[in-house]
Amino acid sequence: MPKQVDHEARRAQISEALMRLASRGGLEAVSLRDVAAEAGVSMGAVQHYFKSKDDMLEHAMAHVYDRAERRIRARFAAVERAPRPREVIRVLMLEMLALSEESSAEFLTAVSFFVRALGSPRLAEIYRRDWPELEQWVAAELRRAQEAGELPADRDPEWEAELLVTVPDGLSFGLLLGHRTPERAVAVIDHYLDRLFGAQAGSSA
Repeated sequence: MPKQVDHEARRAQISEALMRLASRGGLEAVSLRDVAAEAGVSMGAVQHYFKSKDDMLEHAMAHVYDRAERRIRARFAAVERAPRPREVIRVLMLEMLALSEESSAEFLTAVSFFVRALGSPRLAEIYRRDWPELEQWVAAELRRAQEAGELPADRDPEWEAELLVTVPDGLSFGLLLGHRTPERAVAVIDHYLDRLFGAQAGSSA
């Protein structure tokens, strides 16, 4: 009997290989053959699932989002009560930071995606769709916090959401270049949230 292939697992395997390559110095000079070698599969296997580097990057970014979402859900899985909005937003911001080998590879894949999107209308359209969706999700959490009396009424959720989602990227560049420590990056996020939520928010997750 021919061996059954788990197609989603194979796509994930190739996406993980692409992320490792991105973490070593970007993807502009990386070919499909390089990804195949890193993944330990044939060039034909890569071409079967992805016709171009843009195809791979698009799937890799979806893989990045899925991994981060799983980690965020795992952080709250053992908590009996529903997480408060500040806790949710803090965990999101920490997961976006390049703090670990895993999150650093994800961040550098996102940077490679952004660079590639500058010259690719197709990838640029994905970026223009996904980034506002993240901002809208954060804004919804901020509105939930206002309704619960945990966020001052004079805060504008839409404006604050735009600012919140940009903070981890700036901190991550400093982390990767070595002029910012992980402890300082986390402290900056907590300081930002303290100023946003004020004394009404309570303790962090």
